[in-house]
Amino acid sequence: MTTSCRAGRCGRWPGRLLRRHPAAPGVAYAAGAAAQTPSQTQSPTHEQPGPGAARAIDGAEGQASRLQRADKSFLDDAAHNGHAEVKSSQLALQKAQNPKVRAFAQQMVDDHTKANQELAALAASKNVRVPEGPSLMQEAKLKLLNGADGADFDKRYMEAMGLRAHRDTIALFEKGARDARDPEVKAFAQKTLPKLKHHLEMAQPLAQEVGVSADKATASGK
Repeated sequence: MTTSCRAGRCGRWPGRLLRRHPAAPGVAYAAGAAAQTPSQTQSPTHEQPGPGAARAIDGAEGQASRLQRADKSFLDDAAHNGHAEVKSSQLALQKAQNPKVRAFAQQMVDDHTKANQELAALAASKNVRVPEGPSLMQEAKLKLLNGADGADFDKRYMEAMGLRAHRDTIALFEKGARDARDPEVKAFAQKTLPKLKHHLEMAQPLAQEVGVSADKATASGK
C-alpha cells in the first residue's frame, strides 16, 4: 500500500512537474522585467546647476536687461522731446508775432522732423517701438502755451522750447553719447548733439530779444 501510494505519487509527480515547470520561465521573466522597469521608465536625468550658478546666470541676464532698458529709455525720451519740439514749433508758425521767432520755429520743425525720422528708423532696426508724440506732461505744457498770443506767446515759446527744452535734450543726448551701450544708439546721440547745441546758441539771443531775462537766456542749467 505504501509502495503503491508512493508509486502513485511518483506516477503523478511528473504531471505536476510538467504543469509547474512551464510557468517558471514566465515567473523569471516577470521578475526580470520588474527589476528592469524602474530604470527603463525613469526619464533621463540632467545635472542641474547649483543655487550659486543659477544666481550668477540670473545676475548676468539682469545686467544685460538693464543695459538694454537704458538704451530704450534714451530712445523713448529723445522721441518725446523731438515730437514736442516739432509740435510746439508748428504752433509757433501759426501764432508767433516776431518774424525771427517764426523763422526759428521753421528751422526747429525741419531739423527735429529729420532727427525724429532718423530715430524712428534706428529704433525699427533694433525691433523696438518709440513714442510717436510728446509725453502727457509735454502735451499739458503745449496746451498752456497755446493759451498765449502775440508777444506773450513769443516770449513763452522761446523760454520754454527754445531754451529749457533744448537744455533738457542736450543733457539727455550727452548722457546717451557717453553711456549708450549699443554702438548705433551712441553714434546717433553723438551725431545729433552738435545740432542741438547749435539750436540753443540760436535761441539765446533771440529769447532776450523777445523779453526773456538775460540770466534765463544764458543760464547753463535748466
